[in-house]
Amino acid sequence: MQFTVEHTPANIVKIFPKASDLFKEHRIDFCCGGNRPLKETFVEKDLDEKLILSKLNTSFETWNKEDHEVVDWDSKPLSELVDHIRHHHHAYLMEELPALGQFVTKIFRKHGPNHPHLMDLYRIYSKFSMEMEEHTMKEENDVFPLIKEYEANPSKDLLEKIREANGELEDEHNEVGELLKLMRDITNDFQPPANTCGSYQITYARLAEMEENTFQHIHLENNVLFAKL
Repeated sequence: MQFTVEHTPANIVKIFPKASDLFKEHRIDFCCGGNRPLKETFVEKDLDEKLILSKLNTSFETWNKEDHEVVDWDSKPLSELVDHIRHHHHAYLMEELPALGQFVTKIFRKHGPNHPHLMDLYRIYSKFSMEMEEHTMKEENDVFPLIKEYEANPSKDLLEKIREANGELEDEHNEVGELLKLMRDITNDFQPPANTCGSYQITYARLAEMEENTFQHIHLENNVLFAKL
């Protein structure tokens, strides 16, 4: 198949997960605003449509010739999808947020006087960490149990309750998505300055890894889990 401007980033990533790398490179949203056709983003961001589609389809053609196992999350039961998010994304965040926070704090204290942008990074990361911890607990304690209850005993009232909660979660996804974009801008796409220490380089590498995990996390919730309800 060939991807066109009519495809949405969210659906492209479902078919071709590696497309997320290209979308991040060109700041194309595939999670929070991933349901808009590519043509709208190309116009809005003044991107080279032919170049990006060529890269996308060439990469997809090469990837298709390799042996990849892609999970069709659209076909999975709600409970399986919820458990995957909990074990692969929530568990990762709960372990990584405090550990990475120590690195962000360390390089801010050590290099902040010479690299003033690290103060902004420290401030934004702290806000991101707090919001993601609160968001994750809300899903774990309130929303996910309701979704599993609905799967076992569906009712109109329960579905309405879940949809109302999901709307709040999507708003929170938009907020943390903006914080991630700010961190990427501040860090020059997570590229550390030349000749920086190992801690500096590790911090930026782990920030990039966390961004990838969080974008996949939000994508699964917004474009798969919530869309099934």
